[in-house]
Amino acid sequence: MATSSAPGSQLRHPAELPFYVFMVVLNLIIIWLIIQAAVTVPFLPERLQDSGWVDAVRSAFIGLLLLVPAIVVIRETQRASTRGSAVELSTAQYGDLYRTMDDFARQLNLPRRPNLYLANGNGTLNAFAAQATGHDYVVLSNELFVNLYRENQDGLRFILGHELGHIKLHHVSLWYQLSVAYSERIPILGPTLSRLREYSCDRHGAHLCPTGATGLVLLASGRYTEQTTDVDQLVRQGRQLRGFWVELAQLTRSHPFTVRRLERLFRLGLLQSRVREAEHGTPV
Repeated sequence: MATSSAPGSQLRHPAELPFYVFMVVLNLIIIWLIIQAAVTVPFLPERLQDSGWVDAVRSAFIGLLLLVPAIVVIRETQRASTRGSAVELSTAQYGDLYRTMDDFARQLNLPRRPNLYLANGNGTLNAFAAQATGHDYVVLSNELFVNLYRENQDGLRFILGHELGHIKLHHVSLWYQLSVAYSERIPILGPTLSRLREYSCDRHGAHLCPTGATGLVLLASGRYTEQTTDVDQLVRQGRQLRGFWVELAQLTRSHPFTVRRLERLFRLGLLQSRVREAEHGTPV
C-alpha cells in the first residue's frame, strides 16, 4: 500500500521533544527534592518527627524506592491480563490486519514485531500500545475494530499506525515512563505532554495510511456515522476551533480535540480527502 512521502523528521511534533526534555529535568528536580527532604528528616527536632510533613516525606521516599518495581509489576501484569482475556491476531486470525501490522512495523523500522490483540472494550472506542519485558503490543477494542474492519479498513490502519507510532517513539518504554513518572502527574503539564505525543503518533498513522481519516472521524462522530460524516466539513470546523475558552477546555485533556487533530493532518498534507481533491485539485 502506498504511503505519504513525508520525511521522518516530520513525524514527530516539533514541540514534543523539547517539552519532554523539560519534563525530564522537572522530574529529576522532584526526585532530588524528595531525596533531600528524606535526608533532612533524621536531623529535625524530635517534636517535628511525628508531624504530617515528615510522614509525607517518608511516604514519598518509600514510593521513590518502590517506583521501578511497581511500574515493572504493572507492565507485566497488564500484558498477562491481555494475553489471558483478548484474542491474539496471527496469519490465521484476521490475517490481513496482522500482515498490515507486520508491514507497518517494517516501514517504521521497529526492532521487533509487536503482538496485536483484539479485546472486548465493553462499548468503548479505544486502542492502546504497551510494552513489557521483551514484548511490544497493541490492543484494539472490539467496538473500534468492528466498526472499521469491514466497512473502512483504512481507518483501522490509521489507528494501528498511530499506536505503532507510540512504540516507535518509545512512549511505552520503561525508561520513558520512569523519566517522567513524577512530572507527568502535574496538572496541565502532564496532559500537555500527552497531547504532543498524540499529535506525533497521528502523523505516523497518517504517514502509513494517508486515506485513513475515518479512524479519527469515528472518534468524533461515534459509531455508525463515520461513513456519512463530511470529512471536509470537519476539517473546516477544526480551522475555526480557536479562542480562549477552547484553549482553556483543552488544558486538562490528555488528547487534543479530534477535529483539531484532523485539521492539522490535512494542513500538513499527511491525510488525503478524495472529495477535497475533486473540488480543489490539491489536499488541504
